[in-house]
Amino acid sequence: MNQIKVLFVCMGNICRSPTAEGVFNKLLDDMGTADRFLVDSAGTHAYHVGEQPDSRAQQTAHKRGVKLSNIRARKVASSDFEHFDHILAMDSDNYSMLLAASPKEHHHKVKRFLEYTPEHPENDVPDPYYGGQNGFEHVFDLVEAASKGFYQSVMK
Repeated sequence: MNQIKVLFVCMGNICRSPTAEGVFNKLLDDMGTADRFLVDSAGTHAYHVGEQPDSRAQQTAHKRGVKLSNIRARKVASSDFEHFDHILAMDSDNYSMLLAASPKEHHHKVKRFLEYTPEHPENDVPDPYYGGQNGFEHVFDLVEAASKGFYQSVMK
C-alpha cells in the first residue's frame, strides 16, 4: 500500500505549518493510521531553516498534547511538488507562491488548508508570529478543524 504524502506549508515553517504537521500526526496516531501517511512541513521562505518551531507554538501544542520539538524548519524544494500527493498552504499568499513555483502538472496537489473546514468562515490560517498567545490558540483551533476535515476527505 502506498503512503499518502502530505506537506503543510506556511511562510517560515516555524508557526502554522509545523503546528499542522504535529496536529495531523497526532490525529493519525489517535486514529491508528499513522503508517498510511508520510507527513512533513515546509516554508515558502528560508528565514528559519534548521530552527525549531516558535516557542509559543510549541507551548500551545504542548498544552494540547501535541509535540513539535522534533520538527526543524525547511524551505519548500522543487522536488516536493513531485514527491507529495497533497500540498496544503496555510494562506492565500503561500498558496499563490506554491502555484507559481510548481509545474502545472502538480497544481492539482496544491490547496488552501482551510478548504477542509466548512464550519469556519476564514480562508486563511492567520500568521500569529507578531501577535500574542491568543493568536497561537486560534491557529491551533483552525488547524485542528482542518486536519479533521482533510483526514475525512482522504479516507473516503
